[in-house]
Amino acid sequence: MHQEWVTLTVLFLPFVGALLAPFLTRFLNHQAAWPLAIVPALCFLHFTGFIGTVSSGQTVTGGYPWFESLDVDFSWLIDGLSLTFALLVTGIGTLIVLYAGGYLKGHPHLGRFFSFILLFMGAMQGLVVSDSFLMLFVFWELTSITSFLLIGFDHAREASRRAAIQALMVTGLGGLSLLAGLLLIWNITGANALSTLLEQGSALRDAPLYLAALLLILGGAFTKSAQFPLHFWLPNAMEAPTPVSAYLHSATMVKAGVYLLMRLNPVMGDTVAWETILPLFGGATLLVGALLGIRQTDLKLMLAYTTVASLGLLVMLTGFGSETAIEAAVLYLVAHAMFKGALFMVAGIIDHETGTRDVRKLGGIGKAMPITFAAAVLAACSMGGLPPFAGFLAKEEIYAGLGFANGWTILLTIVAFIGNALMFALGFAVALKPFTGEKVETPKKPHEGPALLWLGPVVLAALGLVFALLSTFSHGIISTPMASAVAGEPVSVSISVIPHIGLPLLLSLLTVALGVIIFIRLTSAREAMASTLQAIGWGPDRGFDQAIRGIIRLSALVTNRFQNGRLEFYLTATLGLLAASILIPMIALGELPVLPDFPDLRFYEWAVFLIAGIGLAAVLWARDRLTAVVSLGIQGFAVAMLFMLFGAPDLSFTQFMVETLSVVILALVLTRLNLQPSDHRPLGQKLLDVTIASFCGAGLGLLLLRVTQVPFNAGLSDFYAQYSRVIAHGRNVVNVIIVDFRGLDTLGEISVVMITGLAILALIRVATPRSTKTAAPAKKSEA
Repeated sequence: MHQEWVTLTVLFLPFVGALLAPFLTRFLNHQAAWPLAIVPALCFLHFTGFIGTVSSGQTVTGGYPWFESLDVDFSWLIDGLSLTFALLVTGIGTLIVLYAGGYLKGHPHLGRFFSFILLFMGAMQGLVVSDSFLMLFVFWELTSITSFLLIGFDHAREASRRAAIQALMVTGLGGLSLLAGLLLIWNITGANALSTLLEQGSALRDAPLYLAALLLILGGAFTKSAQFPLHFWLPNAMEAPTPVSAYLHSATMVKAGVYLLMRLNPVMGDTVAWETILPLFGGATLLVGALLGIRQTDLKLMLAYTTVASLGLLVMLTGFGSETAIEAAVLYLVAHAMFKGALFMVAGIIDHETGTRDVRKLGGIGKAMPITFAAAVLAACSMGGLPPFAGFLAKEEIYAGLGFANGWTILLTIVAFIGNALMFALGFAVALKPFTGEKVETPKKPHEGPALLWLGPVVLAALGLVFALLSTFSHGIISTPMASAVAGEPVSVSISVIPHIGLPLLLSLLTVALGVIIFIRLTSAREAMASTLQAIGWGPDRGFDQAIRGIIRLSALVTNRFQNGRLEFYLTATLGLLAASILIPMIALGELPVLPDFPDLRFYEWAVFLIAGIGLAAVLWARDRLTAVVSLGIQGFAVAMLFMLFGAPDLSFTQFMVETLSVVILALVLTRLNLQPSDHRPLGQKLLDVTIASFCGAGLGLLLLRVTQVPFNAGLSDFYAQYSRVIAHGRNVVNVIIVDFRGLDTLGEISVVMITGLAILALIRVATPRSTKTAAPAKKSEA
């Protein structure tokens, strides 16, 4: 129980840090990064305490009741997969907070940035350890909202605002798809938590609605992890400050979709649909991302497109289906988080200390920035898959997992080979081009940044080396537990830095050779890719803008057509739909009521009906609207008299008051507004109105008759009668219902009446000056 309370505290700790960040920054400025970094560091230390338990094959669960009526808990699931992600989120998050303190030093909104990054960290941490579906969805959407705030942090720039809105719309729509998928899975299996779902084996795969659930889940995962053709939002998100790019788009948010696919692999994988859709879209994303990256000259965009490619590779491996491919996906995910986070921070340091990120305007800054240069080279070696780095382990396992078993696997291996070679070239372009060669004049004189800037990339680049050199230890605490969780069965990862002679090693060597060739001919490759893209012209990013413009035009068309400002049109449409919604289902489903026999009426009952008939005739034959309104009140008085005759004096009194007030208020409004004194509608309009009114009246009457013919359930009435005196201490059951049992409804009704009164008052006050102004000239002319 103590551990559960600590875990719960850790899950909310980043949100507490977000509240404190502006205050600390106000007093400590950028040095607030040091105390704020303690927040993710404490979370990281807490999760390291689960390593021993998880590495032994056990799973840690816990939580507290949330919505007990729906059997939903605020619960968490910590196994090899969630623990690895939690360590990446909190560990890299610690370095990012420190890095942001140096990168945004002196920024007027640094405190707000710290709040946003800690909010995002808390959302991502909650997402990866969530067990209940509802908790997963809430944190999933919270990552979209907080990433919107981070991407649009420089809100004065139009490009930042556009990128933030684009990311929010794409991932937000994916979130709705995810919600629908989770609800469908809940309906299929009865499980509302991941731990329960994972225990059901193939129950979900064997269900008739499996494909529908899969497509909905993929809608959420593919938007979050930027799979083709929904990849365009991620490179545009580079408009955010570099600490955001280094965190969200290398180690956390963009991998949320991959996490979801890995999490559901044991219950949704091993099907034809899974092993076709994921490799197909993942492979396409890998090639598109790598090829588009060749075109870029901005360091961050080069890295952003390689992130798109890497996400495609992870999705392709997750969907491939073999145990070795899963091991490769796990290794690559961890390696990618380290080398890509380091390279993004390197790109930020270069921009911060030279004033530019354009690779064509950089060169020869290695001597001025030796620490950054070393970190960049180490990270690029891992990204390129060179031994003895973590990226080498991943690349060897990728080729071993795909193999050459058949035409499909050969095709995927070729795709992986081309993608890896392109990413090799781009990784070393970022790591070598700015630092080597002839020195180029830059906007700022290059120099090494402060420790807050280079600490993060140095640590991550070094970890990429340590992870591979200590592979036996690394696999024991990270790779093996994570691969076992993704596979849904025990898996042992054993690959080391010692090359395995065979096809994987040969493909690795060929990848390096092709990558070196592309690196040497990078300028020519960039020009060729630019010409190709120019010839193609259209792309998903432009399509997004076209889709938004189309939605705006459609909304304007619909608004102008249906919201034309004419009250009579609104009433006609509303009442017409009301009549159709009542009569059509009743007729189509055979639910029309049995018409009752006409009862024998006493003389005073006939008198009430006669009064109602006189009132109706008066309304129809009224020469002006004011007379019609006053005559309409006769109908309400007749109904009030019926209530009185049938022993409901309270309802009768209420009806009298409502009718009286309605007539008075409407008459007051009509005398103040400049309305036509009589009805000038054409005959066709009158016939249409009569028809709609008749159908509405008939529909409501038939509906009430049908309701009265349903067997009466006295359960609610008995409840009120039994507990009105005991609980609410009232003898008048009706009053108790209105004031106590339905007090909130009564408050809402009172609020509606109040707002209506204010609206009427506003109409009167607006109409009065207008009538006065129009009357003045008339008097002047008479004079």
